[in-house]
Amino acid sequence: MDKLGISVPKSAPCHSVEEAEEIAKRLKYPVVLRPAYTLGGTGGGIAYNVEELRTIVNRGLAASLIHQVLVEESVLGWEELELEVVRDEKNQKITVCFIENVDPMGVHTGDSFCVAPMLSVPRSLQNRMQELSYRIVDAIGVVGGTNIQFAHNLEDDRLVVIEINPRTSRSSALASKATGFPIARISTKLAAGVTMDEIPYWKEGTLEK
Repeated sequence: MDKLGISVPKSAPCHSVEEAEEIAKRLKYPVVLRPAYTLGGTGGGIAYNVEELRTIVNRGLAASLIHQVLVEESVLGWEELELEVVRDEKNQKITVCFIENVDPMGVHTGDSFCVAPMLSVPRSLQNRMQELSYRIVDAIGVVGGTNIQFAHNLEDDRLVVIEINPRTSRSSALASKATGFPIARISTKLAAGVTMDEIPYWKEGTLEK
């Protein structure tokens, strides 16, 4: 993301409680604490003050295989937005679906109400996310479907990438249901070497159009 000039939540690794406290001072509370090399976020959590930070970091350092915890700025309460993008080996790309989570960051996507297409997100922001998503899938070189998730701060218009799933996901299933577009089937064809300009698609003629 740094090479692409795309923003992600600010963060820094620590190997001690003292380091974590210094980082948290810079980022401001609350902060998200993510132990390195643990499954399912074991040992991590959200700290709202220095006392909680010390408890979680001690636990996280003990759980981490390399005795490291990532201290990350919190995006709780921000708007959560997603795009489903499909790319082929010729670098042709389409956006299948723009998904708006009704619930803010902090409610897991799997538990959140979503709407597609986006209803309250300005077209300019949608275009911004699409441009960033295309840059990401180009850089990764993924062929098939990719889900890109963003957090958007309504107060200062800051936009950060929070997650990328270069595969068919639960969001892909939702997008397929909402749009009628068979993401899994098309991704399989693309993975087999078929390109979008070889796939017939309704009135447009072929998929890339």
